[in-house]
Amino acid sequence: MSIHDRVYHDLLRHILETGEVRTDRTGVGTISVFGYQMRFDLTQGFPAVTTKRLFWRGVVEELLWLLRGSTDARELQARAVHLWDEWAREDGELGPVYGKQWRAWKGRRDLVTTESGHVWRACPIDQIAWVIDEIKRNPDSRRLIVSAWNVSDLPDMALPPCHILFQFYVRGGRWLDCQLYQRSGDAFLGVPFNIASYALLTHMVAHVCGLKAGHFVHTLGDAHIYSNHLDQVRTQLAREGHAAPRLELTGPAHTIDGWAAEECRLVDYTHDAPIKAEVAV
Repeated sequence: MSIHDRVYHDLLRHILETGEVRTDRTGVGTISVFGYQMRFDLTQGFPAVTTKRLFWRGVVEELLWLLRGSTDARELQARAVHLWDEWAREDGELGPVYGKQWRAWKGRRDLVTTESGHVWRACPIDQIAWVIDEIKRNPDSRRLIVSAWNVSDLPDMALPPCHILFQFYVRGGRWLDCQLYQRSGDAFLGVPFNIASYALLTHMVAHVCGLKAGHFVHTLGDAHIYSNHLDQVRTQLAREGHAAPRLELTGPAHTIDGWAAEECRLVDYTHDAPIKAEVAV
């Protein structure tokens, strides 16, 4: 079992042993704890869970979709990734969810002069481009933050963001660390996917900033196991797992944009059999 599996399994055990039974929005019910933190050393292999199969292709395609600023689930469906189907409208739209906030946060409106007179023009904020530039320009900054929690846009989102804010930290002038705050985490189905997604993002940002990926710190608000996932969690905890895989990135060294899924490869990924469970919607 990899060191990353142990960190994740400790979360599952902590919820089972200390969590309280709670109702929830979906009506399924959970066992829940509040406030939990995991730390993954990305120099010790990639933190893909090995005690069940991680949907790696889905991790990559969704992250690239977010980085394109898309909010159209049909783009993922065209790549046989159906993570957002339950929340999408008939036209595929999800409202101003993650990609919109990351790449085109509704910014200020400036008064500009045109041939027809003075008009107000929206100036959206590209948080991803900004934070990459700031890492390069001011690596000791304590403001290397990207937020998806835009209060004014929440009513128009198909699903309010669960992973709501992340912060980068340049350590020793060489290592890039990232901390994620996730307000709500489905520990069995969602959290392994979130760990892999933000570890990949950390690697990609480090890659384009000329740094090495260091630590990924995952801070959870409400960390829960759904009541219909308890048997699956116990099955997973009984497994021994495997060594951590490696990540190979071959995307451009100068930009986070335009990457292809095949430029993010998980190498030597050995895993136990999948464990099926229903998604609570």
